[in-house]
Amino acid sequence: QVQLVESGGGSVQSGGSLRLSCAVSGDRYSNLCMGWFRQAPGKAREGVAEIDSAGRTTYVDSVKGRFTISQDKAKNTLSLQMNSLKSEDTAMYYCAAAVVVGPCPPLAARYFYYWGQGTQVTVSS
Repeated sequence: QVQLVESGGGSVQSGGSLRLSCAVSGDRYSNLCMGWFRQAPGKAREGVAEIDSAGRTTYVDSVKGRFTISQDKAKNTLSLQMNSLKSEDTAMYYCAAAVVVGPCPPLAARYFYYWGQGTQVTVSS
């Protein structure tokens, strides 16, 4: 089992920045793909970014150049730095993990088994 706890959400004005963190605990797997997803009211859960154990990253097009995913293995922490935030970034953000052999799977919720409880990000225009 892997436990994930997000923090760092909040309210910010358009153009502002937020940094989300995800504390990872539980069973230690050598090959975890870690990801950030978001879900706005009435919309499907969307993959935002993912990172594998080798540091390879994938982003959804809408956040490229604005968001950066990173991990600190020594601290068992996953982060998402979000800059130039827009109102359309408003959503509940979830940390997720998948046990993999090799690189991350496609950035889609159905490939991820472990989930955090979410942290709300609200961007006002």
